Amino acid sequence: MKLPVIKTIQRTCTPDQIETALQVLESITEAPSLKDPEIDVIGELISNLCGALEVHEMVAEGMSEKDAGNAFMKKVLGSIDR
Repeated sequence: MKLPVIKTIQRTCTPDQIETALQVLESITEAPSLKDPEIDVIGELISNLCGALEVHEMVAEGMSEKDAGNAFMKKVLGSIDR
């Protein structure tokens, strides 16, 4: 997960566009011919898109973009430390 990528997606795409991209990527993961490195890349893209959706939600609730991005990353890092 990369915060600059998440912020770019959040700034340039609507939640509906992000949801559509997620659906497409999730469908692609069902292809039997995918190799592990390809699945890893798709997984990273999905993670960034999900992060952008969460940041969108926080901004919609009134949080600044900067604070929303930082809160999201703090949440992610907190879950990793568990």
